[in-house]
Amino acid sequence: MADFAEPLARLINEFKRLPGIGQKSAQRIAFHIMRSSRDDAEHLARTIMDVKDKLRICTICNNISDAELCQYCRNPERDQTVVCVVEDPNNIVGVEVTRQFNGLYHVLGGALSPLRGIGPEQLRIKSLVDRIAKGSLQEIIVATNPTVEGEATAVYLSKLLKPLGMKVTRIAMGVPVGSDLEFADEVTMWKAMEGRREI
Repeated sequence: MADFAEPLARLINEFKRLPGIGQKSAQRIAFHIMRSSRDDAEHLARTIMDVKDKLRICTICNNISDAELCQYCRNPERDQTVVCVVEDPNNIVGVEVTRQFNGLYHVLGGALSPLRGIGPEQLRIKSLVDRIAKGSLQEIIVATNPTVEGEATAVYLSKLLKPLGMKVTRIAMGVPVGSDLEFADEVTMWKAMEGRREI
């Protein structure tokens, strides 16, 4: 690896710490910033600090917000009777791009993973139960990731919430649109068969 001036080397090392950024990408970004104007660099630095200083967690659903309530919780046009449970705030984007869901969200902050020491107490499950206790919810849609941890979390939530009188559903999973069946692994095919519906 080439030797860089110490400030540039530090910047490259900081970018390498970001997810999905390797040595070459970190170097490209660092050199881009070095070539940018001072105003552009200051604007980037201010924007990063604004993310740290001005964002917080929604007091109802645990989504990222710039106010006490996130944009979904403060929107009276959204269906207040249905909550979609996701692992992380970035999962909300995947649901929203479909334009098919108009309910509310609940962010758990991860998934159950006993091997990593993540149990129900480490997730924001209690606040979900508290929301249910208020009595206005009719359905919980569990949209955790299709991983072992996501599945375990979905099963746990179902067993916890159904006795509270909640309708608990799980998003369908299976073969993606546009793919070929020969490339689907056995778990994907099993989920596709399990989630089949009449046409």
